[in-house]
Amino acid sequence: MVEVTGPTTRFGISIVEARGSPSSSCPSVWNEISSELTTLFLSDGQCNDDARAAIRLNFHDCGAWEKSLGATAGCDGSIVLNAEENARTENRGLQAISIKIKNLATKYKVGVADMIVFAGSHATATCPGGPKIRTWIGRKDSTTAAPNNLLPNPFASADSLYALFQAKGFDDVDLAALIGAHTASRQLFVDPSKAGQPQDSTPGVWDVKYYSQTRSPPDGVFVLPSDAKLAAHPVVGKQFAGFVNGQGKWTGKYAEAMGRMNLHGLAGTDGLADCTGALPRSTSIKREMRGMAINERVV
Repeated sequence: MVEVTGPTTRFGISIVEARGSPSSSCPSVWNEISSELTTLFLSDGQCNDDARAAIRLNFHDCGAWEKSLGATAGCDGSIVLNAEENARTENRGLQAISIKIKNLATKYKVGVADMIVFAGSHATATCPGGPKIRTWIGRKDSTTAAPNNLLPNPFASADSLYALFQAKGFDDVDLAALIGAHTASRQLFVDPSKAGQPQDSTPGVWDVKYYSQTRSPPDGVFVLPSDAKLAAHPVVGKQFAGFVNGQGKWTGKYAEAMGRMNLHGLAGTDGLADCTGALPRSTSIKREMRGMAINERVV
């Protein structure tokens, strides 16, 4: 199991789950949901396309927020529940996972917003090497579309992206850590002629190859224009370089930053249940890779 710790939020709680059993306040249904999500997200010992879509859906729901919005918008399920938001250009490719998430929420009689966040955390932990992110349950769903222009554009300048994330309460370290989720991604629409190409050579594994390969990509790896610009940015780029060969450092920073993003649109955690313990145990990268044939290690 990968165990990471992190700093506390302004609410005085640690974002990252270090160890322990499920919280007694977490409804048992989330353990059932977790079992079903493992089946959905895991293929041949690696995280699959549904897992990477769930991670992206989580970011696009919670990330469409800035500090000026306070306890509104953010992680409210609107990306699934509002047809206009779901159909926006930046959300292309998320329609299939949106249907699956909504159906799961209906099946288990839980909120869509909570299902999005839990599924994103679960998908991250499902990837070999992925950390557990402290995950709270008890949000209110909303059918009101999130404001426009709050998600990163893959062609934007590094300075504008940095400003966008600062407006969400993130600093240069947070931004460099959060874009590392592209370790598990495959681009579909930035360059349709290369649809399906990953952003590092091991998209089924949560590792730091993304950080070195963004700067020096091997054949078959597609570098998003925005990622290349951030890697070369005088401030963010220094933090980006610091994660090369720093698996433990990165997973800890990522889990802390994503844990904060998962509280966007909330006034705090009062009235919420800590369901981190219902997430799957993380799998070590080395152990998983040893169990694969050599010709299967680059996917």
